[in-house]
Amino acid sequence: MPKLRVVPDASGEPGDAIGTLLNRASRGDVAAFERIYDELGGAVLGIAVRVLRNRAIAEEVAQEVLVEVWRRAARYEPERGSGKSWIMTIAHRRAVDRVRHEQAMVNRDVNAATAAGSRPFDEVSETVETGLEREQVRRCLDGLTDLQRESVALAYYDGYTYREVSRLLDSPLGTIKTRMRDGLARLRDCMGVA
Repeated sequence: MPKLRVVPDASGEPGDAIGTLLNRASRGDVAAFERIYDELGGAVLGIAVRVLRNRAIAEEVAQEVLVEVWRRAARYEPERGSGKSWIMTIAHRRAVDRVRHEQAMVNRDVNAATAAGSRPFDEVSETVETGLEREQVRRCLDGLTDLQRESVALAYYDGYTYREVSRLLDSPLGTIKTRMRDGLARLRDCMGVA
């Protein structure tokens, strides 16, 4: 691939080679655009990668930028800067726009997930219901025998295994299992659980 050489402008002085190629590309000169692509395609991709930090998305953005350069070449104004800086500005802006777009998509997904996962509730009624349920459990526990109540409390509130409850209460394991089964059945009936 030949390196781009400085092309004299209309006055015969060395000027902006990319600007000259943009001028030609604006009139439909495909060869001029190919030279721009060959010369600056890597730099456009480099800017996109630095901004986006994702190679696949950066490649898409670079392609979009170069298509935009082809379509908008006639909008290039040499008095406002070099052709290369014009193209690099387009690349940077397009990459930043993509970052914003990607972030907006993430924010929409997070907001949608948050909205779907949360339900409005009345905190007061929730607190009252929880308190009533606790009171009912206490009343039902009071209706059990001492051995049933102690066994259930150790197993379900303190997290002991049946074997550990047996040792703590100094009762045979079979007796503890029977008391637990009977106690849980009485609790279920008292609580009205089917």
